[in-house]
Amino acid sequence: MKRCKWCNLNNKLYVDYHDNEWCVPNHDDSYLFEMLILESFQAGLSWETVLNKREYFKEAYDNFDIEKIIYYGEDKIKELLENKNIIRNKLKIKSSISNAKIFKDVQKEYGSFYNYLKSFTGEKIIYEIGQTSNKISQNISKDLRKRSMKFVGPTIIYSYLQGTGFIYSHEKDCFLYKKSIEKNL
Repeated sequence: MKRCKWCNLNNKLYVDYHDNEWCVPNHDDSYLFEMLILESFQAGLSWETVLNKREYFKEAYDNFDIEKIIYYGEDKIKELLENKNIIRNKLKIKSSISNAKIFKDVQKEYGSFYNYLKSFTGEKIIYEIGQTSNKISQNISKDLRKRSMKFVGPTIIYSYLQGTGFIYSHEKDCFLYKKSIEKNL
């Protein structure tokens, strides 16, 4: 089976992610939070690097339990900085904690983070290939940065929207390619 060119066929995690997770709509706020944290760690790195460390991140970040992460203090930050199994970037680690607090504020404001995201997408899945940013990712990025989130530039948000199924981007040669998505989120 042919897959998108970016998918490293020698990495089973990557193939599984491509085949079963990428561009698949997921409305669960816990998943949306996990992916936002992981995508923010991708800044300047490859998604494959982050994906290879995903299980370690889950363990280090208390299974992405937002109720725990929002209370991480200096001891936990030090622990994360010493964890050789994750990406040990101090700015990204500190931002993941402050971003968690902002994520929670957005949930309160919109009822869920999913509701927040779909307020930008018009409740439709966007179909496009070969992009790294669009007006929607730019608008979400601008709004999140206005709320003081970090590592949420338009390219990171675009990748996030692909990963969580708001944007469908399987390439024409890929076995998962579809010309359009008719159903609503």
